[in-house]
Amino acid sequence: MNKKKLKEQYGGYMYIAPWIIGFVFLTMIPFVCLIYFSFTDYSLLSTPQWAGIKNYLKVFTGDQKFIAALKVTFIYVLVSVPLKLIAALLVALLLNQKRRGIGIYRTLFYIPSIIGGSVAVAVMWRNLFSREGAFNALIELVTGFHPDISWVADPKTALGSLILMAVWQFGSPMLIFLAGLKNIPVSYYEAATVDGANKFQCFFSITLPMLSPIIFFNLIMQMINGFMTFTQGLVVTNGGPMNKTLFYQLYVYQQGFEDFRMGYASALSCILLVIVLVFTAFAFKSSDAWAFYESEGKK
Repeated sequence: MNKKKLKEQYGGYMYIAPWIIGFVFLTMIPFVCLIYFSFTDYSLLSTPQWAGIKNYLKVFTGDQKFIAALKVTFIYVLVSVPLKLIAALLVALLLNQKRRGIGIYRTLFYIPSIIGGSVAVAVMWRNLFSREGAFNALIELVTGFHPDISWVADPKTALGSLILMAVWQFGSPMLIFLAGLKNIPVSYYEAATVDGANKFQCFFSITLPMLSPIIFFNLIMQMINGFMTFTQGLVVTNGGPMNKTLFYQLYVYQQGFEDFRMGYASALSCILLVIVLVFTAFAFKSSDAWAFYESEGKK
């Protein structure tokens, strides 16, 4: 029996070994190195030299670009995430019907999330919203007026065009919302209808409370993804114009791989980690007031 149990244990460890190896070498070791490098002067081309908290002091006392990148990222997250979740929920409600060919529509709406983070789509988006792009051509077709503006190059509209791109990639939260809608018992709606409730009352009294755990999950995931935005800012605008689309991750990239200040970039990354942890902890704490769990009442 002891040998049999030992073989079973070895078998279990063998199955999870790829994950353990990947976690150690691709997550834990890089994470420890990140923390160490954040306290050093490191340029990628020389040996790291211990610098203590010098990098952190510089971030908070003498780096105006850090404030600009933080402001851009906060605006991006606070605007794009709610809009994306609203769009995803509305489309999920439309697709939660038994209609012929509904699976095709679900696939079509999900495609932008599959290809949305690619360089090719970022280039396409830059061309669509350029001065001679399709967006201006559409406005001219509808109104007869051709806007003489490049939406991704104007300081007033550049960030808005990238927020619109983020909202367009609502496929992933849409599918999760759709799965949540499928799990709501039909009997709840039938009972509410018998009691005289209309569709709006059913939505706010049944659908939203039952979907609140799904909303909470999507909120956390999309918020983290928003803070990690990089490709759009690099390819579409390269942080411009006038740093209006200088996302935090793009600024980290510039410091580490363009200016060869990897120690400073590591400090910036550690600060972002703390920011994401604070926002996530706040979201978990606030969920006590609005996330409904059927098995436990309100959590």
